[in-house]
Amino acid sequence: MIRSRLFQRVLLAIGVALLAGCATKPGYDYTAFRESRPKSILVLPPLNDSPDVNATYSMYAQTTLPLAESGYYVLPVTLVDEAFRQNGLTSPADIQQVPLKKLREIFGADSALYIKVTHYGTKYMIISSETRVSAEAKLVDLRSGATLWEGSATASSEEGNNNSSGGVVGLLVKAVITQIADTLSNRGHPIAGITANRLLSAGRPNGILYGPRSPKYQKEGSPAP
Repeated sequence: MIRSRLFQRVLLAIGVALLAGCATKPGYDYTAFRESRPKSILVLPPLNDSPDVNATYSMYAQTTLPLAESGYYVLPVTLVDEAFRQNGLTSPADIQQVPLKKLREIFGADSALYIKVTHYGTKYMIISSETRVSAEAKLVDLRSGATLWEGSATASSEEGNNNSSGGVVGLLVKAVITQIADTLSNRGHPIAGITANRLLSAGRPNGILYGPRSPKYQKEGSPAP
């Protein structure tokens, strides 16, 4: 009898563990996003937490396409950047400290997108060389100051690569050559494009919502505001 009860408890524990492992993570709370219904987005120059000076503008240049394809009007980033420069603001850190009311007054956008590049560049790792770009983003309503959405994404040149062939010496040589080539050609730029798409394209799990210019905007079954 005791063994039978113990066995039942073990089975119950296993069942609970399996259910917990299969449980779906709670989705992002889009309440504020749906209430705000932003139509236009002002993208601010990204902060750069990486040692590569190319990170800010490499990421900045590739934010417009995924946002526009998601259904938003995006203020031209070159004109936005020049407007800040004409007013003596050249540092992303300083620009991201500009009061929301002032941004709304100058640019007239509904919302502002704050981005931080957390990793950018090529790293040599004994038998491999990887170019990785990671970034975080936050969308803020310029009218109310509410945070509408936050997310993060990453992309790597090693995705899908199989380094099991060629021997150790071959892998070492390949890693060195790859690192040199990636550094000289700024391989981080196209990887940043992939990261930007993953970060800012609508329709992804917990991603940004479709905007009013998208045919999927507010349609049943789509994650629209």
